Amino acid sequence: MFDHLLAPNRVGQLELPNSVVMAPLTRMRASADGVMGPLNADYYAQRASAGLIVAEGAFPHHSGKSYPGQPGLETPEQIEGWRLVTDAVHEAGGLIFVQVMHGGRISHPRIIPGGLTPVAPSAVQPEGLARIEGEKLPLPMPRALETDELVEVQEHYATASANAIEAGFDGIELHSANGYLLHEFLSDVTNLRDDGYGTDVNGRVRFVVETAKLVAERIGAERVGIRISPGQNVNDISETDALNTYPVLLEQLNELGLAYVHAMESPPDTGWSGLDLVREHWTGTLIANSNFFTDWDPGEADKLLADGRADLYCYGRRFISNPDLVERIRLGAELTESDAKTFYGGGAEGYTDYPTLTAPA
Repeated sequence: MFDHLLAPNRVGQLELPNSVVMAPLTRMRASADGVMGPLNADYYAQRASAGLIVAEGAFPHHSGKSYPGQPGLETPEQIEGWRLVTDAVHEAGGLIFVQVMHGGRISHPRIIPGGLTPVAPSAVQPEGLARIEGEKLPLPMPRALETDELVEVQEHYATASANAIEAGFDGIELHSANGYLLHEFLSDVTNLRDDGYGTDVNGRVRFVVETAKLVAERIGAERVGIRISPGQNVNDISETDALNTYPVLLEQLNELGLAYVHAMESPPDTGWSGLDLVREHWTGTLIANSNFFTDWDPGEADKLLADGRADLYCYGRRFISNPDLVERIRLGAELTESDAKTFYGGGAEGYTDYPTLTAPA
């Protein structure tokens, strides 16, 4: 049963014990300074039986911080905090990447240290609310990045990725999905630039490809994955040209030899499959993820792999409430439902207190 999900696999130069990946999940439990601690280490170590863990999105530079309680990959203290996590996962026999995430326009001056205005490819204000200390405040108009700032932002990604390796991670995942900075460059709605980093498909993919290339040169392409979400509309992102954008993006990324592409399925109303689009144009390892509207059960995920539509499958919410998810899949055991009220912020409740099959509550 579930022979494909449970089969050993490979990402870059890593041999994985199974084909189940833990998705990067925003949990907002770092310190105010973006530092992870022992509680975070326990959380990830509990889930070390995943074939690969991709830890939650960490900001590469404080100007890219999106949420209170989001961890960083910028300061020595943040690096040492993450080392607690990677040591714990490795001691438990697991493998772990970290997602490098610049939030772009999805932030607020009260979140970003120094009260900085969020930045974006263009000054296009997102709809939505920032939740800060119990308040809900409208997301502000972002500041368009100047052309000469782009190299600096790319360097932030590369430095943070090197910091991740220093912290003991096995690799990193660039977050180019879900409406954050890299995705904003891909979208023809949020990218209105006319300086060679916009205007047409090749312009819009340029910043993402250059960033991935720089990071791959810095830490090795076999340690670099990238997440994309074709046709996704979360965080007020929209793409009217996705069917043209992603083939061009993927064909250029193919040349870099990255470890994987992690792709979300497109929403049902697009009328096409983002996963199938990626599979058609990406020649390397593909990690599949359901969209925000569906949550594939192990049988459906196993069939996806059996049909060759992806190589590995990535679970998010089910890993929140089932730290031993792989063992539950193996045994066909019932899965524990997660409590959405404890997803973001707080302490151990809804974080490290979900029971395993061998250690019931």
